[in-house]
Amino acid sequence: MPDFKLPFKLYIDASGDGLGSALHQVQIINHKPVEVPICFISRQIKPAEARYGASQMECLCLFWALEKHNSFLEGCFFEVITYFTTVKSLLNMKTPNRHILRWQIAIQKYRGNMTIVHKDGNIHKNADGLRRWQLPKNIDNPAYVPEECSPQIPIKGISVTDLNTTFFGEVRSRHTQDKNCSILFQFLTKDCKENSLIHS
Repeated sequence: MPDFKLPFKLYIDASGDGLGSALHQVQIINHKPVEVPICFISRQIKPAEARYGASQMECLCLFWALEKHNSFLEGCFFEVITYFTTVKSLLNMKTPNRHILRWQIAIQKYRGNMTIVHKDGNIHKNADGLRRWQLPKNIDNPAYVPEECSPQIPIKGISVTDLNTTFFGEVRSRHTQDKNCSILFQFLTKDCKENSLIHS
């Protein structure tokens, strides 16, 4: 069981096939500090994600892992362990692409509690194994992320020819009856005699 008073360790690893994440915590067991597993997740990558470079894939893995482990990590201190040194620099880019910008915005709530640490690849046997044996892309996988699809919004067309002269006559009449609009209307139609309005 996690102890929410103690910090967590989030191991992430990504490849061209899948994403893997292992959440651990150092707890005192029999008077000794022991790193215990809390949660393991993995998933296959989507076809669109297959085009990402290695560093961008690792950033995707971090974003996905934070989203899936949110119930453990929100409000807690934790260390992200990755073997990509570029993850930190990508997340601090001044001119990111749209994917990295989206991830930068999403992880803002963790910034004060999160530390990104680079460690050699052989430290990542837990997350590495998960991403190599990733669970399938279906709703039975708790770490499943459905394909993003744009919502279909019905658009109803309107014909300008339906707006007859009666409509425009009504608009013109209402504007001339309004005191402020009347002055502006006169000025725009060059019938305004007050030059002071030009300089106001």
